[in-house]
Amino acid sequence: MKVFSKIRIFDKRTSLEDKIFDVVVLIVLAIVFILVAYPLYFVLIASLSEGSYINRGEVILFPKGFTFESYSLVLRDPRILTGYANTFIYTIFGTLLSVFVTVLAAFPLSRKDMFGHKFFTWFFLFTMYFNGGLIPTYLQAKNLGLVNQRAAVIVIGCLSIWNLIVCRTFFVTNVPDELWEAASIDGCSMYKFFAVIVVPISKTIVAIMVLYYAVGQWNGFWKAMIYLNRSALYPLQLVLRDILLGNQSLMLEGDPEAIAKAIEQGEVMKYAIIVVSSLPVLMFYPHIQKYFVKGVKVGSLKG
Repeated sequence: MKVFSKIRIFDKRTSLEDKIFDVVVLIVLAIVFILVAYPLYFVLIASLSEGSYINRGEVILFPKGFTFESYSLVLRDPRILTGYANTFIYTIFGTLLSVFVTVLAAFPLSRKDMFGHKFFTWFFLFTMYFNGGLIPTYLQAKNLGLVNQRAAVIVIGCLSIWNLIVCRTFFVTNVPDELWEAASIDGCSMYKFFAVIVVPISKTIVAIMVLYYAVGQWNGFWKAMIYLNRSALYPLQLVLRDILLGNQSLMLEGDPEAIAKAIEQGEVMKYAIIVVSSLPVLMFYPHIQKYFVKGVKVGSLKG
C-alpha cells in the first residue's frame, strides 16, 4: 500500500481534476506503448511460427506452430558469418573515423576567435542541403579507386553535418573561453588544450557521436549496394537481402507444392531476418540509452 500511496492517483491529497488528468495521461501513454511495442512483438512471434499460420493471419498474440525453422534457414547460410564480420569491420572502423573527423571539425568551428569560422560553418550547412548527387560521387569514388573496396563504406559520407552541429553546440556551451585563457597563460598551445583539456571533459558528446555513428553504420546498406559488387565484402544487411531475394526467386520455379512451401518459408524468413539483423543493436542499446537523451538535449541548445 505504501507503494500505491506514492502515486498521485491513489493519494488522498490529490484533487479529483488532477486524478482525472493523470488517468487520461496514463491511458494515452498505454495506447502509444501498445502501438509502438506490438509491431516489435509481432515480428518476434511471427519468426517463431509456421508460415501457414502467418499467411492465414492466425498469429496475433502468441506463436502458432512454434518452430525455429526460419532461423535455421537464415543462419545455415555461410554468407551470414561473412556478413556479420564485414558489418563489424565497417561499424568499428567507420565509427572511429567518423567520430575523429566530427570532433576535429566541430571544435574549431566552436571557437569564435578562429578566422572565418562563420564562413566555414555556413559552408558545412550548405552541404547538408545540397550535394553533387549520386553519379558525380560515384565517378569520384571510382577515380579514387574506392569502388569494390572496404574503404568506400568507411570513408564516403563519414561526416554527418547534423552530428557536426550537435558536437559544435556542445563545445560552445561547455568549453568556456575562460578555460582557454587560463590554459594559454600557463603556456598551453591550442593543440595541447584540445587534447589534454577539451577531450577529457567532452566524454559525453564523444559517447553520443559513437552511438549515433555506430547505429548508422550497422543499419547502413546503401553505400555498400552502390560501391560494392563483390559479395565477399557485403555487410550483413545486403547478405540478408540477397537471401530473401534468392528465396523469392525459387517461387517462380518448380511444382505448385514447392512454390507454396517457398512462399511460406519466405514469409517467416522476413521476420527472422529482422530479428537477426536487429538483435546486436537491441542488446547494445539499453546500456547507452541515456546518451540518446543527452544528445537530444545538446542538439536543442543554440550555439
